[in-house]
Amino acid sequence: MTPTLRLVDDPDTDALLSENPFALLVGMLLDQQVPMEVAFAGPAKILGRFGSLDPATIASADPEEFLADFAQPPAVHRFPKSMAQRVQALAAAVADDWGGDTTTIWTDGAPTGKQILTRLKALPGFGEQKAKIFLALLGKQCGLDAPGWREAAGDYGVEGSHRSIADVVDPESLLAVRAFKKEQKAAAKAAKA
Repeated sequence: MTPTLRLVDDPDTDALLSENPFALLVGMLLDQQVPMEVAFAGPAKILGRFGSLDPATIASADPEEFLADFAQPPAVHRFPKSMAQRVQALAAAVADDWGGDTTTIWTDGAPTGKQILTRLKALPGFGEQKAKIFLALLGKQCGLDAPGWREAAGDYGVEGSHRSIADVVDPESLLAVRAFKKEQKAAAKAAKA
């Protein structure tokens, strides 16, 4: 079943994210220190410039050539060099560890939510929080029904929340997630003062 995602609110980009699991994984990887919709628009830019989103092709690309495509204005990410390297490392992990099929990360062997979380955290560039958010995105919007996925995703798995990209289904929910993140930043800043 192919989900109908509306993470970027651009029909072509959202279609790519809906149909290509590696594109969705790369969007999650890029989701740091840039607006969510910029991060998730990144895979479409990579495809348009590099010509492929095949993990093995990206992994084996000349790093300088890949970086040149990545950094072409407007850059895929505000930190093009480090993020191009991370995308290539992620592509290599998917190609080498998962046979080039991104979906096996969450389907191979009928894993539980906790097992999927462990697999996601083992990917280059995926820490605890990013892995939990991606797990919540799979469960909330991509039809993942692995036992215990909500518990493994922690607060990001809570139904009806507006904490992360996992909860973005339209422009209004994007604004709600932004407002939540702003509140969290303000609370963290106040706690430090």
